[in-house]
Amino acid sequence: MFRVMRKLKYLMLLAAAATIVAGCRGEKKAASTEPESFQFTIYPGSRYLPQVTEVFKQASKVYHPNEEIAPIAIYDSEAPVEQVAEFYAKAYGYAKVAADATNDLSSAKPPAYFRAGDLQGDVKNIEPVIQKLGLKVDTSKAVGTYRAAEIQGKPTRPRVTVQRPYFDVTTSKVVDRTIILMAR
Repeated sequence: MFRVMRKLKYLMLLAAAATIVAGCRGEKKAASTEPESFQFTIYPGSRYLPQVTEVFKQASKVYHPNEEIAPIAIYDSEAPVEQVAEFYAKAYGYAKVAADATNDLSSAKPPAYFRAGDLQGDVKNIEPVIQKLGLKVDTSKAVGTYRAAEIQGKPTRPRVTVQRPYFDVTTSKVVDRTIILMAR
């Protein structure tokens, strides 16, 4: 399971922005005795990336060809990764975003934590998926490091990964925006 989750994190790098549609809306809850349905919390001012979301869904299908694709939504924002991560941690009821996944040397990861990574290494790991999707990508342009945060999902809310910068596989460019990946 950890390996699949790790690959899903790498798939976030497949984020490819072509036409960006504004998709900012607030989260509203109706008073009801019925169980809550699954919902995405949208960062204020972020933009929905329909093409990026579709590429991610196709990539998920490569890993799980016989399974239904879980709810996925991808947005981006000009806001710093720290600000976006703190927004989601607060929205999910977590006290803070930990500096890293070590959780003060505990064996359990904190529910929200920062991490860092290398764009080139991550893109190299997903090259087989890029090829299966038929995308023509110049992976040599995926250079640099990134800062990211992982926010653990809740029963009615998705797991959230935020990262800045990210590599756009449709343009083979590093994009200096914060990408927000929400996946169940």
